[in-house]
Amino acid sequence: MTCSGMRNRRIDLLRGISILLVLLHHFNIAYRLDDTFLSRVFGWETVRAVARNGNYGVTMFFVISGYLITANVIRRWSEPGHVDVRAFYGLRIARIVPCLLLLLAVVNALAMAGIAIFQNHSPDGAPVSFWLVNLASLTFWMNVLIGAHGWTNYALGVLWSLSVEEVFYLSFPLLCLAFRREAWLVAFWLACIVVGPIYRFFHQGDEGGYLYAYFACFDAIATGCCVALLARRFVWRGRAQSVSAWLTAAGITFVYLSCPIRESNVFGVTVMAFGTAVLLLAAHDHPAGPTIRRASASTVLEGFGRLSYELYLFHLIVLGLLRTIFSPSGVAGDEKLALLVGYLLLSAWLSASIARIYAEPLNRIVRQWLVPRRSRSGSECYERNQPDVEHPQSRIVNGLSDRS
Repeated sequence: MTCSGMRNRRIDLLRGISILLVLLHHFNIAYRLDDTFLSRVFGWETVRAVARNGNYGVTMFFVISGYLITANVIRRWSEPGHVDVRAFYGLRIARIVPCLLLLLAVVNALAMAGIAIFQNHSPDGAPVSFWLVNLASLTFWMNVLIGAHGWTNYALGVLWSLSVEEVFYLSFPLLCLAFRREAWLVAFWLACIVVGPIYRFFHQGDEGGYLYAYFACFDAIATGCCVALLARRFVWRGRAQSVSAWLTAAGITFVYLSCPIRESNVFGVTVMAFGTAVLLLAAHDHPAGPTIRRASASTVLEGFGRLSYELYLFHLIVLGLLRTIFSPSGVAGDEKLALLVGYLLLSAWLSASIARIYAEPLNRIVRQWLVPRRSRSGSECYERNQPDVEHPQSRIVNGLSDRS
């Protein structure tokens, strides 16, 4: 069975839900859905509640990322303290950098072509050069730049979450080797979990602090790391698993819908992170299966989950072009829903094309350059969130993060 043939579909589903929340959030910012059929049927308050908290989708991504990174380190090297630093960084570069470079090339080209929405803006009144934006993107401090100057570049602003993840993972293998003992590593991650809500509490009113700062987000990634270690020792099956998963899903749905993230972020992020962790525990021992090619809501969401990294990076290019062609001020009513469908379809098509034609081939090439041969086996499973399958009937151990 090939690596791409078997996946943990529950984790794909979680990732699909997460990325869809982000996509809906950004679309609603551009084309407010208050006068559409959805608002007439369900009410604007309901539609707004679904669309306003896309950043909680990123929180879910962070947890899934930490879980899958740690689970694959365990799968590959048996213990975090045995991690091969060169292989770890090589796998991260192979997965992250090709798409990042393509995104920068496309956005820079569109800006130089004179398309206003892709050029830099100055929300705080201080102009920021493309050199600085590109540097922040490549060296993973876009979140710091946004905190200082606002959302300077429309399409590149999404790189704030990649900055958070990659700074966390820059230290990940070094901490594994430094601590050696799993207990010390867990203690460090628990400290991150405690610091997160405290940091957010002291940065209320500062969006760059409570949403985008490293210490405002590390707790979600650390939660995922801890749950991957817990999953090795915790076997959870049967009715209790199912009931707990459904109750957890209901709980985080309530938190998501109840109030805006600017009001609930202090402990809301923690609740969303812990809830996602419970759902990952429920999914951990779930048998993986082949991708089923049939039309259903869950299958569509799983497809979005498989493309979540590419979708996250490139969806604002699609939305930015739509905003350029169809000015939000000139679109009203159910025309917005038609644009929403087109936006989702075009984003999915673009992301699938990039993954198939560009990202996956380059991923394999870069791994051959950077990853030692002894660590290369199964690395595509590691980087694409796919399981390492010993036998079609064997227990599945899942594989790694995509961005947020």
